Amino acid sequence: MPIISLISPPGALDPALVSSLQAAFGATGDAVWLSPDEAAEFPVAVAPSHLEDVRKNLADQPVDLNLLPDGNRRKSLLIADMDSTMIQQECIDELAAEAGVGDRVADITARAMNGELDFEEAIIERVGLLKGLPVDVIDQVLATRITYAPGGETLIKTMKAHGAYTALVSGGFLQFTTKVGAALGFDETRANQLIEADGHLTGDVARPILGRDAKVDSLLELSPNPLDAIAVGDGANDLGMIEKAGLGVALHAKPVVADAAPQKICHTDLTALLFLQGYTCYEFST
Repeated sequence: MPIISLISPPGALDPALVSSLQAAFGATGDAVWLSPDEAAEFPVAVAPSHLEDVRKNLADQPVDLNLLPDGNRRKSLLIADMDSTMIQQECIDELAAEAGVGDRVADITARAMNGELDFEEAIIERVGLLKGLPVDVIDQVLATRITYAPGGETLIKTMKAHGAYTALVSGGFLQFTTKVGAALGFDETRANQLIEADGHLTGDVARPILGRDAKVDSLLELSPNPLDAIAVGDGANDLGMIEKAGLGVALHAKPVVADAAPQKICHTDLTALLFLQGYTCYEFST
C-alpha cells in the first residue's frame, strides 16, 4: 500500500493534524511515529488524487507531505548533489565573490539552476569569469564561506551504517567536492575539474562537463536497479536523477524542480531523507 509521510521540524508536528489527515486520506492503518512530534506516516489503500490540494491547504504550516510507494523503502545507494544541497552555498558564486564578479555569476547560476539556461554553456561562461583567480582562494572559500547543510552527516552515517553506498555527484568542482565529500563521509565524489596553471585558475573547465545526463549515468552505473537508490538535489541539472531514482527528492529546490520531483522537502533538513525511507529517529547514527 502507498504511504503518506508527514515530516516537520522537531516538535512541530501536531498529532491532531496527523489524525485529521488520516481521515482526509482514508488511512487503512494507524499512524506510525518515526520521531515524536516530528515525523509520522500511515498507509492508504490507493494514491490520493487530492494530494496537491492538501499540500496547498497546509502551505501555512511547516509540514512536508509526501506520498511514498510501499516496499523497498531503505535504499542501498544515496546519490546527492553538493551545492545548495549538502552545503548551503553555490561554490562558484563564492569564488566569484572573491574575484569581484559575484553578482554577475550568481545571476547566471540562479537562472541555470532553474532551467532557464543551458547548463554547460552557463558553467563555461561563469568559469571564464574566474580567470586569473589564485588557486589558494579555494581553500579560503572552503574555510570561511562554506557551511554544511543540517542533517547531512547524520544522513550519510546512518545510511552507511545500514550498508548503503554514498556518492556526491556535483555539477560543481572537484576542488570542492573532494574536501566536502571527505568531511561528510561520502564513499566517492564526482564533479567537474577547474583547470589550473601556475597557481591560478585558467578560466576553463575540463571536458566532458558533468551535467544532467552525467548525473543520470552515475546513478545507473552505481545502482543498475535505480529503484534501489535515493537521489537528492535542488537544481534543474539534478532533475534527471531525481526522476529516475526509486526515491527522488527535491530539497529546498528551485520551482522547476520542486514542481516535477516525486518527493519534496521544503521545511525540514536532510534527516528527512531518512524518515522517507522509514528510519526512526532512534536508528540515526550521529
